[in-house]
Amino acid sequence: MFYINLDIGHFTAANDDAASYLEQRHDKILVLHVKDRKKNHGPNMPFGQGDTDIKGVLLLLKNKKYPIPAMIEYEYGKPGLDTVAEVKKCFDFCKAALA
Repeated sequence: MFYINLDIGHFTAANDDAASYLEQRHDKILVLHVKDRKKNHGPNMPFGQGDTDIKGVLLLLKNKKYPIPAMIEYEYGKPGLDTVAEVKKCFDFCKAALA
């Protein structure tokens, strides 16, 4: 049996719809990596600044009660950014999306 580690940022960068895929294949998804990216193989972005439908994916997990853990994947870091503060911003974005 094979399962999927769905990285919604990479999925978006490849011009696919992570929420639709999640709904279709939720029974095969073991874990989600949550990050924001631009479409067309664009760069990683701070949460809310890319094209990834983070809110839609998280609400789908919540509303459909899919037992899939979602992990923040912090990849947009640049020299000089406070990693802990940036991950907190990502977490706060996710909490607001689910409020």
